[in-house]
Amino acid sequence: QVQLVESGGGLVQPGGSLRLACAASGFTVQYYKIGWFRQAPGKEREGVSCISGRAGTTYFAESAKGRYTISRDNDKNIVYLEMNSLRPEDTAVYYCAAGDGYGGTHKFGPCGPYDYWGQGTQVTVSS
Repeated sequence: QVQLVESGGGLVQPGGSLRLACAASGFTVQYYKIGWFRQAPGKEREGVSCISGRAGTTYFAESAKGRYTISRDNDKNIVYLEMNSLRPEDTAVYYCAAGDGYGGTHKFGPCGPYDYWGQGTQVTVSS
């Protein structure tokens, strides 16, 4: 059974950092495309970053470029999203998603679509 569990969210001051983790079970992240999304209250879910299966090619939305890093630990079967220089507008619930083919939903840039979703982790940037 495919399962994704996000962790690492919390309250951080503007300019601070957080590292989110997406722990996968039931499949191997090395061979799946993984995406990170966020959804703020009253707004649509938006793609933030993704990493492709096998080659591990990464992509960042404009809002994340230069501040976020995505990485994959194949041994632990976890994908991380490192977020630096956080701003109040980064406040949202962050979700990770996984896909292995052409089905699913939510594409952005070269990323997606995705079949499986985690439950999300809250990130709040506030002083």
